[in-house]
Amino acid sequence: MKALRYGLMLLAVAVFLAGCAKTVQPVTAPPAATAAPAATTASTTSAAAAPVQAQISPLDDPNNILYKKVVYFDFDKSNIKPEFLDMLTAHAKYLIAHPNQKIRIEGYTDERGTWEYNIALGDRRAQSVRRFLLFQGVNPDQISTISYGEAHAVCHEHTRPCWAKNRRAVLVYLNQ
Repeated sequence: MKALRYGLMLLAVAVFLAGCAKTVQPVTAPPAATAAPAATTASTTSAAAAPVQAQISPLDDPNNILYKKVVYFDFDKSNIKPEFLDMLTAHAKYLIAHPNQKIRIEGYTDERGTWEYNIALGDRRAQSVRRFLLFQGVNPDQISTISYGEAHAVCHEHTRPCWAKNRRAVLVYLNQ
């Protein structure tokens, strides 16, 4: 029994460490603008700024449903609540339209429960979101999942509202 528990804990640590690796992508500067003529007017300045706003990704636009990337769960549950279905459907459509885009779904729990149980519950939450996206037609090669259990809490108070913020699955776009 002790060997099984030790093996499961070792497996969970290995899964956790495998998910911690991050690839740092270099930030490239935007192409330099050509020198404007000496008689620059306000209208040309505002016209030059307009294309920059049009280039905002829908994933980064606070007015777009794709900006929302967190699904919250009830205590000890992994089923998706109805209020998150529209958001997940929009993400599925985006992923179908962008087949080279990959995401990682990260499952989290609150602090209650054992470490092993929380890793398993976080995985069930991530897999629940994954299954929904697959059912909508997303390519399975575009999706990976990981469970962090109670690690990486967004709220550290010991209250019900705080615990509710930690019971979540987060969609992380990898090659944005």
